[in-house]
Amino acid sequence: MSSPAQSATGPTIARVDSVSHAVSTPDVPQPYRELGLKDDEYAQIREILGRRPTDAELAMYSVMWSEHCSYKSSKVHLRYFGETTTEAMRASMLAGIGENAGVVDIGDGWAVTFKVESHNHPSYVEPYQGAATGVGGIVRDILAMGARPIAVMDQLRFGAADHPDTRRVIDGVVRGVGGYGNSLGLPNIGGETVFDASYQGNPLVNALCAGVMRVEDLHLAHASGTGNKIILYGARTGLDGIGGVSVLASETFDGDETGSGRKKLPSVQVGDPFTEKVLIECSLELYHRGLVVGIQDLGGAGLSCATSELAAAGDGGMHIDLAQVPLRAENMTPAEILSSESQERMCAVVTPENVDAFMEVCRKWDVIATVIGEVTDGDRLEITWHGETVVDVPPRSLAHDGPVYERPVQRSETQDELIANTSAGLSRPSSPEEMGETLLRMISSPQLCSRAWITEQYDRYVRGNTVLAEDADAGVIRIDEESGRGIALATDCNGHYTLLDPYAGAQLALAEAYRNVTTTGAVPKAVTNCLNFGSPEDPAVMWQFQQAVRGLADACAVLGIPVTGGNVSFYNQTGTTPILPTPVVGVLGVLDDVQRRTPQTFGLDEGESLILLGETRDEFDGSVWAQVEHGHIGGVPPRVDLEHERLLGEILVAASRDGLINGAHDLSEGGLAQTVVEMALASETGCRIVLPEGTDPFVQLFSESAGRVLVAVPRTEEPRFTSMCTMRGMPWARVGVVVDGSDTVEVQGQFTFTLDTLRERFEGALPELFGHTTA
Repeated sequence: MSSPAQSATGPTIARVDSVSHAVSTPDVPQPYRELGLKDDEYAQIREILGRRPTDAELAMYSVMWSEHCSYKSSKVHLRYFGETTTEAMRASMLAGIGENAGVVDIGDGWAVTFKVESHNHPSYVEPYQGAATGVGGIVRDILAMGARPIAVMDQLRFGAADHPDTRRVIDGVVRGVGGYGNSLGLPNIGGETVFDASYQGNPLVNALCAGVMRVEDLHLAHASGTGNKIILYGARTGLDGIGGVSVLASETFDGDETGSGRKKLPSVQVGDPFTEKVLIECSLELYHRGLVVGIQDLGGAGLSCATSELAAAGDGGMHIDLAQVPLRAENMTPAEILSSESQERMCAVVTPENVDAFMEVCRKWDVIATVIGEVTDGDRLEITWHGETVVDVPPRSLAHDGPVYERPVQRSETQDELIANTSAGLSRPSSPEEMGETLLRMISSPQLCSRAWITEQYDRYVRGNTVLAEDADAGVIRIDEESGRGIALATDCNGHYTLLDPYAGAQLALAEAYRNVTTTGAVPKAVTNCLNFGSPEDPAVMWQFQQAVRGLADACAVLGIPVTGGNVSFYNQTGTTPILPTPVVGVLGVLDDVQRRTPQTFGLDEGESLILLGETRDEFDGSVWAQVEHGHIGGVPPRVDLEHERLLGEILVAASRDGLINGAHDLSEGGLAQTVVEMALASETGCRIVLPEGTDPFVQLFSESAGRVLVAVPRTEEPRFTSMCTMRGMPWARVGVVVDGSDTVEVQGQFTFTLDTLRERFEGALPELFGHTTA
């Protein structure tokens, strides 16, 4: 039985039109505007072809020239990543920007590929399938590089937690992320969930996947070798997802996408994780047996993308016979077949002598596989339908030579007013009683409360290689049982900081992800990103984007780690109201031996010291305290010091290797108070905090100054650890002690709460909002 999305009618696409018919009837109107093309873009297509495009060609150009696929508004800014990447930064990078996913050499012959992508608009229209297919798509990107997917993460942004529609969206998204990932047997090792009213009509669902391979097993997508066959394998092609990248992902919501106004529902793909599971195993065996020349997954833009990108990256042309494509819907037109975003499909280039062996492997895994074309010695992508040519185009014009826009960039007229509206005049708690009440409100707020209600719906330990996933700053997973080598992954972003200062906000996102990786003892190696912004047609949004890209690129240069790839997601707004600028940053780190990883918990050694690294300043602009207590946003974000972050990371890695610390947890939203509560609850033991004399308790407890980490140090190692910090110029302060067997968290002179009270407030907030049972 077909799903509702498969049987519904997608964006209007006219019926088949041959090349000869296009030439003979040049003045027949084309529905290019409905497909997302502008008048000048359509004129450019006619100039390229020297005639009116066929329906099939028009469909291909509309999806390949969409914002989602072509990066036409972001290319001019993304080039800055390449300009700031040094040869030293590229030394371990095996594949970078422009490939399906970035690949990094991590030593001992191992390579890791990772990437994060968005599936935002589909996840609002149809939350379950939108999120599920977002996971499926990023997994296939990793698979296409020749790697075995080993872990996933998610970065989620929802509207106000108490808004009636948030329950609908979060329920579907969380079930979709968990249902697809769990079914694939991939552990979900971390992520972030944020609630803010700016995401009410436009949630963000960013999915990350990491994969591992031997260096020599790296595969790149290209169609080379005249006579080599093009094989489509995996699921059949249906009507789901048609126009997804052009009509759904590359335009602004008008506010009527749910309930009776679900006009865009047909553009949401439908996923089947069990089909993807066998597709993964089948593809890995094909790689292992050396049966493929190149491979490309079919995600956004479907066959249009796979065929044009393979041909454009090769050394010849390509001929495709669409009549050979296995279908699951009747009477599909060439335009619909080429535009379909049906999931769980891959396209491979195979030498003629390997075709039989390729098909044998597919039969073994019960995967449908069909030869649909071959590489030619020309320079054209030709597609036929029952003997009639419906596409005859230069493939680079689709994949690489689309329009590039230098959109107007203008700092918002309200930016100065926003910055001037600081938190300085907001009333602060002045007594110990008020301080304690503030803490309880903060830890039970949607901004800071436990996400266990969400993460418990994910399988974090399947396959047995997960080392850290819960109560951790970064997820850690083992990739080699013999050596114990592993990787750490963290993703972060604070949209409020980026709103106040896009340049510094992007750097703060990178700094936190970098710091989260180093708290585990891992050495940061590479960066991926998912840049979520409003409409690129808004000059103020483009200013935010430009500044964020430059901030991130400049910060990567200071830290010495490259951006290996990522995703840009524009048009994240409903009507004229954009989301908070949200440049999500992911950092990959490497551990030589995961046994020495540093957890986020106390070590429970007798009299273990709690030492705060870094400086605490009076920085509350954009803070969670200002939001929760006063509904305030304004001022300037915390200062970021990248050289300090690098030094802090080096100290944490060295301390981990030398056994000088038992636990570490970075300070971010909520400050020291939040960090202490999370460490105590994760450790199930109490502690006593003694704030430095002569300091403001409120600032010490709730400031969100960057570049700080709380470490648990065995008393016997305290002299060595603090001496190392002093010698290297790292500010430190002994702020407390772990009290083994205690059931309270005491901040001396301020408040004392039992672990039960803290746990009830911290862990009870989301179940109370969304129900005590899982979504």
